[in-house]
Amino acid sequence: MIYRLTTPPLGFGTGSMAPKGENDLQYLVMPSGVRIYEQHVPEMEHLLAKEQEIRPALEYIHALGEAAAAWQPGQNLLLKRDGLNASQNAFINETLGEGEVAIVLEDGKKRLEIQETVFAGVWSLRGFVLEEGKVETQGEELFHQQEEISPFPRVVLARVFAAMVAQTPSISPVSGVVNAPSIIVEILDHSRSWKPGVLPYVINLSLLPHTPEDLEMIDSVLGRGRVKILSRGYGNCRIEATALPHVWRVRYFNSMDTLILDTIEISEVPEVACAAVEDIADSAHRLVEIYEVLKEESEVQA
Repeated sequence: MIYRLTTPPLGFGTGSMAPKGENDLQYLVMPSGVRIYEQHVPEMEHLLAKEQEIRPALEYIHALGEAAAAWQPGQNLLLKRDGLNASQNAFINETLGEGEVAIVLEDGKKRLEIQETVFAGVWSLRGFVLEEGKVETQGEELFHQQEEISPFPRVVLARVFAAMVAQTPSISPVSGVVNAPSIIVEILDHSRSWKPGVLPYVINLSLLPHTPEDLEMIDSVLGRGRVKILSRGYGNCRIEATALPHVWRVRYFNSMDTLILDTIEISEVPEVACAAVEDIADSAHRLVEIYEVLKEESEVQA
């Protein structure tokens, strides 16, 4: 038996196309680029020409490469910059560059500024003491600088949710609030039950029905934590620790700075901010390469 289609399929024919003079269907602009590694040799010929001056900085870069090569999953290796002068530190900073992830941790009168280098899994840490009653840029004293090799800086994980206990907030009925109370109960339950090794639990606010009042209540209950993270792989991913243990607010923005995904994640740290094991192995190889290039150039300049 042969069946014949007596009506045109949906999406075709008269009325299926936009009228003349009207724009076609518009799609949300998505990220269009990604940052990739390019070998970068510092342009500091005045320092490269002084082999004795540059040697401590080169030795530090060499030690960093060896530490990255020796790194094993579960470890966090620290290398302090002891005995280096301002020029040598500047040379190291220029060599390591800035990668995709930046972190700020404020803990009372101290602040840690952490920048992933262009070598994924190699993090530069700077600690500042903040003095009261002074302009921030003038009231800071650098008290240590070091590098850490790990998927994510352990010093941040040790402090971000230290001594926090999940509280049960009082949720009063508010006009316009629809789904916030049930979402908050879900967040609190997973915050209390979180244990190391548990898979991340993600609540996608972009897909859940909610009102502006819902978001206001959720923000009020979650509060603000001590850590802010910016990951700049595709577009921008902004991550903030909340005042609840192991609860992070993770927002993704496209290259037009438009919010395209709003989530709440219950985990040790969102994976988007972490380096992979393979990344660290690759960084170890590239650190060796850049050390050899710098060493050869300093010998030629000398």
